[in-house]
Amino acid sequence: MMALEPRSVVQLAGASLSLLGWVLSCLTNYLPQWKNLNLDLNEMENWTVGLWQACVTQEEVGTQCKDFDSFLALPAELRVSRVLMFLSNGLGLLGLLAAGLGLDCLRLGESRRGLKKGLLILGGTVLWAAGVAALVPVSWVAHRTVQEFWDETVPEIVPRWEFGEALFLGWFAGFFLLLGGGLLNCAACSTQAARASGHYVAAETQDHRQHPETNKTHLKI
Repeated sequence: MMALEPRSVVQLAGASLSLLGWVLSCLTNYLPQWKNLNLDLNEMENWTVGLWQACVTQEEVGTQCKDFDSFLALPAELRVSRVLMFLSNGLGLLGLLAAGLGLDCLRLGESRRGLKKGLLILGGTVLWAAGVAALVPVSWVAHRTVQEFWDETVPEIVPRWEFGEALFLGWFAGFFLLLGGGLLNCAACSTQAARASGHYVAAETQDHRQHPETNKTHLKI
C-alpha cells in the first residue's frame, strides 16, 4: 500500500476540517437554540429562539415551534445573522468544491498542476471567508445576549436570555472552516516549494552528468 505524502495528508486534513465546519454551520443556521430562556417560576417550561423560529418546550406537551412572521420585525442582529449564515453556507459549499478539485489524490486534471494549485488556493481562501461569515453572527448575538443579561435597567425578576447550543456549534464551525482553509493554503504553498526543490536537485544531477570530467578533477584535488 502506497504511503501518502505529507502534503497530501495536510490537504486531506484541511478538506475534512472544512467539511465538518460547513456541516456545523448549516446546522447552526437552522437550529432554534441560539438563545435559551429558563423560567424560574415555571421550571417545566423552556423557551428557545433561533434565526427562523421560536420554540417552547413543556414537560407535558413537548416542543412547539412557531416561525417568525416578518423578517423586518426581527432585531437587527438576527436579520444580519440570517444573511451572513446563508453567505457562510454558500461560500463553504463553493470552497469545498474548488478545494476538492485541487486535491492531489484526485487524478482529474493531474497534468495541469498550475490549475490544481490555483483551485486549492481559491478553495482555501473562500473557506476562510465562510469561517469569518459564520463567526461574526454568532459572536454578535452572544455579545447582545451578554449585554441584555447584565442590563441593570431591567428588573431582576424578569427572566434573562442565555447562550444556546447553536452558538457553540457556530463557533466550532467558524474555527474549523478557518483552520481547514488555512491548511489547504499551506498545502498549496508547500507543494510549490517541494516541486521547486525537486527541480533544483534534478538540474544539479543533470549538470553533474553533463560535466563528468570536471567532477573527476574536483575529486582528484
